[in-house]
Amino acid sequence: MLFSFTHAATFSAGLGRRAASSIALKYSNAVFSAALKKSPQVLTKVQSELNAIHSAVRSTPELGAFIHNPTLSVREREAGLPVIYAAAGREPSEITKNLFVVLSENGRLVETQGVIEGFNELVANYKGELNVTITSAAPLPKDIQSRLETLLKQSQAAQQAKSLKITNKVNPAILGGVVVDFGDKTIDLSVASRVNKLNNLLSQSV
Repeated sequence: MLFSFTHAATFSAGLGRRAASSIALKYSNAVFSAALKKSPQVLTKVQSELNAIHSAVRSTPELGAFIHNPTLSVREREAGLPVIYAAAGREPSEITKNLFVVLSENGRLVETQGVIEGFNELVANYKGELNVTITSAAPLPKDIQSRLETLLKQSQAAQQAKSLKITNKVNPAILGGVVVDFGDKTIDLSVASRVNKLNNLLSQSV
């Protein structure tokens, strides 16, 4: 089995879109600059490859475990790189391959999700796009999503953008309500957030 050397790894996602770490953003900026320096076409190709890898990591348990396992040796990480390249599609760019070589060598494959999300934010800013992620415990009814989209389109950030892309992400862990991520901002209106605040208040009063 390809990832038979992959040790057990545990990780948890945030309630909304996970904020990329400062380390991940350094890689995001480096890849974005390298791709844009080549051409806008290369930038688009790299984005397509990284998003394909991102989808593969989320949909393939073994690949996800490999990416998120910080205990792998240098040799084990290197052995898994061809599978990451394959997930990017036919003939992945040197920029994409070099990114994962560096992440592997530096023991930073665990930052993959943050690197890709940070890269997508940079591309969106470059194109004048505003990506909004609405996280809910269950898929939003069409009327609720339509009302939220109308409100978001009236925001100053949306009016300054050339285009607005809204995605509904499902995460049962938020229990109810919504978490709205756009740009570097997060609006947390989830039930889980209110429960956490109540727990904090109760613990402080004891």
